[in-house]
Amino acid sequence: MRIAGATVLLTGVTGGIGGSLAAELSARGARLVLTGRRREALEPLAERYGARMVLADLGDAEDVARLAGEAAGTDILLANAALPSSGDLLDYTPDQIDRALAVNLRAPAMLARLLAPAMVAGGRGHICFVGSLSGVAATRSSSLYNATKFGLRGFSLALRQDLHGTGVGVSIVQPGFVRELGMFADTGSPTPGGVRTVAPGQVVRGVVRAIERDVAEVNVAPLELRLLTKVASQFPGFAERVQRLAGAERTMDAIVTAQRASR
Repeated sequence: MRIAGATVLLTGVTGGIGGSLAAELSARGARLVLTGRRREALEPLAERYGARMVLADLGDAEDVARLAGEAAGTDILLANAALPSSGDLLDYTPDQIDRALAVNLRAPAMLARLLAPAMVAGGRGHICFVGSLSGVAATRSSSLYNATKFGLRGFSLALRQDLHGTGVGVSIVQPGFVRELGMFADTGSPTPGGVRTVAPGQVVRGVVRAIERDVAEVNVAPLELRLLTKVASQFPGFAERVQRLAGAERTMDAIVTAQRASR
């Protein structure tokens, strides 16, 4: 799918790597529709990239439906928004659980459902989800985040099969720990076990590659983290013991503390 000249709906533009994605897509000639909850954060970005903006709360089902209606004609859906959702499940209120599920999983699934029919009718389009390696392997203090990202990965890979032959591609891009920008970088914490990080630009390049080449899954992480994640996905009991021996619990506690206000 060519990005140049395409209308791209980008969620999560005001946080994490959203700004970097907007800059790259604009430079490649996309017509951007940017969405977020905060006008004061969204307006400057819309002005900078000559984009259309739609204020919407992805935790609100009515807002999601309205966003899809206002973004009619979208050629590429880039579902990037997510809440950190770290911490033990028992520390979450029911409302916080509902919001994490709504923003991280329901909203991207619903936007895909509402925008895909027009893409299929036109015989072209692409849906790209920004997930996480937390959708491949589980870690302590991440049960809710793991649930949403495992779900997003499964949804993406199955939807891709459902839309095969329609001209509409589906991809998921799954970063590991990203430095400089994003929910992990904002914590100021070192990585568990001292694993290497990736730069925001690497994630952006992964997204561009996924869209332009219609790649099913792109994992953006150092080789050792990708290998460890694959092992953990196949041998979760073994991975659990390794994480404890590596002292990952202390690092996760620091991350949870830093992200608590974002629930």
